[in-house]
Amino acid sequence: MTLKPLFLLPFLAATPALAGSLAPTPVETQPVVDMTPAPAPVDYNWSGSSVGLQLGSGAADDEGGFVSGVRAGYDVDFGDWVGGGLIDYKHSNMEIGRDTELHSMTRVGGRLGYDTGRTLWYGNGGYAHGTLTGGDYKASSSGGYFVGLGAETFITPNVTLNSEVSYSEFNDFEGSTPGIGATVATIGVNYRF
Repeated sequence: MTLKPLFLLPFLAATPALAGSLAPTPVETQPVVDMTPAPAPVDYNWSGSSVGLQLGSGAADDEGGFVSGVRAGYDVDFGDWVGGGLIDYKHSNMEIGRDTELHSMTRVGGRLGYDTGRTLWYGNGGYAHGTLTGGDYKASSSGGYFVGLGAETFITPNVTLNSEVSYSEFNDFEGSTPGIGATVATIGVNYRF
């Protein structure tokens, strides 16, 4: 027997110790990255047509009543500013004197507002037409004006909610009817095209 194989025995026994552990090497896990694309930001663009419904209350010469109506408009978004036109019709039962009521108001005008992204803060004004029915005064109609302030907010890309306070004044009723001022507060829902 030669010494050569015995001479190699300590090296062969030490080889596994120098090679590392006999336990399996732990696998490093990589973090999972969610590759789902982020939803596209909603562009709240005020340009275009809209139609809506309104409910509220009002007072004409200190007598209150219920108001309901419809509205339509067209706006142009200029970035931070929005300008547009509107027409609306409101039916009311605001009493004026004994058994007389401001039966309806029709308004045609414009609005100018500041765009804060999702919400438009605006002022409006223009021509108003009011109609009286029944009671002490002769049933008649009158032209006049209106001014108002409001806010409109997107709740979906096509649906908005609005609130508005406006003042209308009518001075040309027939007969002995005096001039009438009406303050109206409404909330509304609108669909934008």
